[in-house]
Amino acid sequence: MLLNMMPQNDPKHALLEKVRRQADRATDIVNNLLNFSRTGSAAEFAAVDIHRVLDDTLQLLEPQLRRSQIEIVREYANELPQVYGNSVKLQQVFTNLILNARDSIANATGLIKLSTRNGDEELVTIEVADNGVGIAAEDVTKIYDPFFTTKGVGRGTGLGLAVTYGIVQEHSGHISVASTPGLGTTFRITLPTTDPRARLQATAH
Repeated sequence: MLLNMMPQNDPKHALLEKVRRQADRATDIVNNLLNFSRTGSAAEFAAVDIHRVLDDTLQLLEPQLRRSQIEIVREYANELPQVYGNSVKLQQVFTNLILNARDSIANATGLIKLSTRNGDEELVTIEVADNGVGIAAEDVTKIYDPFFTTKGVGRGTGLGLAVTYGIVQEHSGHISVASTPGLGTTFRITLPTTDPRARLQATAH
């Protein structure tokens, strides 16, 4: 409120901008901690349209992506089956991956590609690819560790991919990464189209 009342040429405006940025950062850290602590908690699972989840996530992030001038490319499979999951938690996964992709594009112009395909054995595959700076080979094994981050001080909490990994595991899915420093990174997620527990019970009978 103070920022809105202060003219931009007032010296206090810059100070209030710093306060606002740090307040936003504190909010992000708290939200990440809350998401991390909630991973694995009871959640309602149902049939989910993954394309709708991806489109809703992009709509939510549109202002941030527009500022970065990043091109979004969708390569969606035709007639993709629904996955068995929780749409809110899956949106958190794609939010983390898309924002990481945005942050990896150093010159603020680049490409993020979202693709889906129908996999084998009742699985759906989703890929989030970018043409950013990539991940160093020695860091790939650490990226899902809580609090590990390659971002600068004040930019990353190191919880986004830890939360992402936990949610994918909770969905009986799998996440993998392929990255080439200087060329880009691709995260691949596979999710089941039916309740794995129901399949196991059916097999047992």
